[in-house]
Amino acid sequence: MNSPSEKVSTPTQNNVPPPRFLIGIRVRDKGKSELFDPGQLKLKVGMTVIIEAGNNQEMGIVASNKIINFFKEGPANHPRVLRTANKNDLQAQERREAVEKRAKNLCNDKITELKLPMNLSRVVHLPSENKTMFFFTAEGRVDFRQLIKELVSNLHHRIEMKQVGVRDEARAIGGNGVCGESLCCSTFLNEFTPVTIRMAKDQGLALNPSKISGVCGRLMCCLQYEHGTYKELIRGLPKPGSKIETPDGPGKVLKNEILEQNIIVRLDDESVMTYPLNELKGSLKLQQS
Repeated sequence: MNSPSEKVSTPTQNNVPPPRFLIGIRVRDKGKSELFDPGQLKLKVGMTVIIEAGNNQEMGIVASNKIINFFKEGPANHPRVLRTANKNDLQAQERREAVEKRAKNLCNDKITELKLPMNLSRVVHLPSENKTMFFFTAEGRVDFRQLIKELVSNLHHRIEMKQVGVRDEARAIGGNGVCGESLCCSTFLNEFTPVTIRMAKDQGLALNPSKISGVCGRLMCCLQYEHGTYKELIRGLPKPGSKIETPDGPGKVLKNEILEQNIIVRLDDESVMTYPLNELKGSLKLQQS
């Protein structure tokens, strides 16, 4: 009998080494690829494969190949690629997509008919569980009991309604931001962190919702990336609207060019001048004192 201090070795921990390489698989409804153990399969980017997805199987596309596995310690716990997709898998996927399309059209019609304050965004059918999941966004709670009854009577399988946030839905759907790049949330962001209007103010941005909001309608996640740098840069700058002394006389601060560290001032004679921060530092310290 083993003493409490002794560790019991298991085949999973000691006898099964982690794979040398992992590959990235992009699964539908997920904006970014995830790492899988390819086993002995020889796969190329672009191939369609069947992967482990909890207790189910999913279809995915090979997005990257042979990523060195740096997780050398502990058990090999990465989900596996089961096989390359065959003709039957592709036909099953087509049937699944047909069910989802019909279910989405039906649900949208019923939402309109019942005048429910919700927006259906996507539908996922799980054949192995005989279930269809409907993802929607809404401002508050929605009484969709009648909607579920209508869907069950028409689709004849289990129904699950799932309310999600607009940011989570943007991540799932994907798209491009105003910068032209793929959405941060659907590519590399692992979690959402708070974004505030103060971040936009500190960066001297116009507080126009159409300019500082993402496709989800919330403040753009990228406002937080350089916020720390901007906070440092604005520390020595005067506030817009404040009165300061310049080499050309007193004036009023119109605007700060934060990155350039310039101050735009309207002098008392109505002329507008631009001064480097270094040129005004002495007078700004006197004003503050």
